[in-house]
Amino acid sequence: MRPSLPESHGSVAVSGSAIRRFIAFLGPGYLVATGYMDPGNWATALAGGSQFGTALLFIAVLSSLMAIVLQALSARLAIGTGMDLAQACRQRFPRSVSFVLWLIAEAAIVATDLAEVIGTAIGLQLLFGIPLAIGVILTALDVFLVLALQNLGFRKLEAFVIALLIIIALAFAGQLILAQPSMAAIAKGLIPTVDIATNPEMLYIALGILGATVMPHNLYLHSGVVLTRQIGPTVPEKREAIKFAVWDSTIALAFALLINGSILILAAATFYTRGHHEVAELQDAHRLITPLLGTVLAAHLFGIALLACGLNSTVTATLAGQIVMEGFIQFKVSPVVRRLITRGLALIPAAFVTIWAGEALTGKLLVLSQVILSLALPFAVVPLVWFTASRRMLGDLVAPRALSFVAFAIAALILALNFKLLFDAVTG
Repeated sequence: MRPSLPESHGSVAVSGSAIRRFIAFLGPGYLVATGYMDPGNWATALAGGSQFGTALLFIAVLSSLMAIVLQALSARLAIGTGMDLAQACRQRFPRSVSFVLWLIAEAAIVATDLAEVIGTAIGLQLLFGIPLAIGVILTALDVFLVLALQNLGFRKLEAFVIALLIIIALAFAGQLILAQPSMAAIAKGLIPTVDIATNPEMLYIALGILGATVMPHNLYLHSGVVLTRQIGPTVPEKREAIKFAVWDSTIALAFALLINGSILILAAATFYTRGHHEVAELQDAHRLITPLLGTVLAAHLFGIALLACGLNSTVTATLAGQIVMEGFIQFKVSPVVRRLITRGLALIPAAFVTIWAGEALTGKLLVLSQVILSLALPFAVVPLVWFTASRRMLGDLVAPRALSFVAFAIAALILALNFKLLFDAVTG
């Protein structure tokens, strides 16, 4: 089967000492981590922190642990079979099933792109005063950024993403220093509460956090970009590659958890404790953060981090879209065309909302996009868990039984939470 991202497939050499080989595998995990802190994640974390304080911090931690397990399986599948998740689905399932899975994956990528369009446009508005509707249109130009980075080589693209992640981390560190959150409240938030299951509003935000953390397109992305490494043909070489790839993604996702937790903690410390319980709009957060924290620096840091998140997510969503399209239907288009198609599909609802309703509904649209991702998630998770538990597919590299059991439990939990969300929506 023709590899996805053929221009980058096997382009990163893996040689030398064990440390040098491990360093060669550093990078794909940070591309994946970018999707765990996109603008949609901001909206759900802000809504959760302002409405419920730190009560949903446990969900952020649980979601990140689930993500670590699932991304480890994604790397294992790619290295063990030489195929990404989309290619494996195409090979193992009937064409009709594969086609439906492709449509669902594309819908998830459009939902992801929708969050990036709105988030980047808001970042441009907050930092440079560009009207929101114009900012939405300007985001279409980021296709040239993605093309330029890919032409420079995959390692350069990874370096760009990591540099922006460092900027985001520093921005949030500064905001947390200014906010001075309660350590007791943070510790309390790490303990689960039954309200998450019994309170429909809290469950809705919790599923948004889940959808924003364990994102379906990231499973396809990781399984594709890890194959940019030159992986040896023997079982020992592949075992080592799996170990290094899992360490890479685990470290990167732990870093993403710190960012996600920081957003929620910042919202709880800044808004919830001061009685602002309905802050779901990024613009409201930016407007309120200066008077509440007493310095305009906090607002500038907020805007810089938001814009960096939008730019980073643009890169990874484009790569995921290429992997999904090339893997499922073996249809290759240039990154420019691919980006314009997905960005166009996301621009329509984003432009409609911003022009018709202004800023009032952008936060709700961001949260809705994350819930859509949560509903699409089982259609990527179930095949992944099934494939990696199959000795027929992976042979000696099949996932250990304990890991497969945990993965099946995660898949069951995701299905149960989605069923509860749909049941609450139908019954009102």
